Amino acid sequence: MDHQPPHPLLPGTDGALRCWWCVGDPLYEAYHDREWGEPLLEDRRLFEKLCLEGFQAGLSWLVVLRKRPALRAAFADFDFGTLAGWTERDLRSVLNREGIIRNPRKVRAVVENARCALRLIERHGSLARFFAGYFDDSGWREGRLAAETATARRLARDLKRSGWTFVGPRTAYAFMQSVGLVNDHWPQCPRFAPVERARRAWTRL
Repeated sequence: MDHQPPHPLLPGTDGALRCWWCVGDPLYEAYHDREWGEPLLEDRRLFEKLCLEGFQAGLSWLVVLRKRPALRAAFADFDFGTLAGWTERDLRSVLNREGIIRNPRKVRAVVENARCALRLIERHGSLARFFAGYFDDSGWREGRLAAETATARRLARDLKRSGWTFVGPRTAYAFMQSVGLVNDHWPQCPRFAPVERARRAWTRL
């Protein structure tokens, strides 16, 4: 999202005001209300979120949300310890599954990134501790939502140096938004203040 919306808050399907980008689909609105911006400190869920952001490349996030249950089932609930041991046979099997995003490069990236995740944990103790180093407290960028930032470019660069794929600056920034490393709810959104309080958990790692 890299533009000035005409109306930053709009009523959703239930009449409640929300950030404009999620309005119109109950699943998307629920994601905005319950997940987007909330800090994730569990390594498996962080790995899942980064993989899902990679699957989004070239697609809408709503497509990924709708396929998330099938993706979890296909990829061992994103247990990176299990995925790191997958073989070519496992990859071929997943690519034949219905209901997932069957892009061979994206599917292979999940397995390759699982191995990278294990190496990061060896060096940093946990994925959460690694990602906490990219907590961005620079404040709201009035009037626009950025597509990427200097911190996101640094995160993407560091992940790529560690061997990760499908983690460009825009994917990295979408990940940061989703897990509370930044708070990009509109300041008047009912979720802005709760997310701002909750995401301080990153600073305690």
